Amino acid sequence: MQVEIPPDADADEAAAIVAAVRSHVAALEAAADDGDADDDWHGDRWRFTGRLNSLQNRRSRVPTDAPRNEWAAAGRTDRY
Repeated sequence: MQVEIPPDADADEAAAIVAAVRSHVAALEAAADDGDADDDWHGDRWRFTGRLNSLQNRRSRVPTDAPRNEWAAAGRTDRY
């Protein structure tokens, strides 16, 4: 996951931004853990999106109906 911190942020502001993002991601993962075993793609989808963003140097969103198999999803990255 990449977090962009504003260039004019001081150390305390940067720490607050990162803490807020970590808290949000932890809440998403906890919500995914509370669901069905079939719902595992929700948390994985965010990780997959982060990987796409870092590897392809572009912003993209992985749709909720994307294939759950990561190899199949990777083959469709040009559509996200």
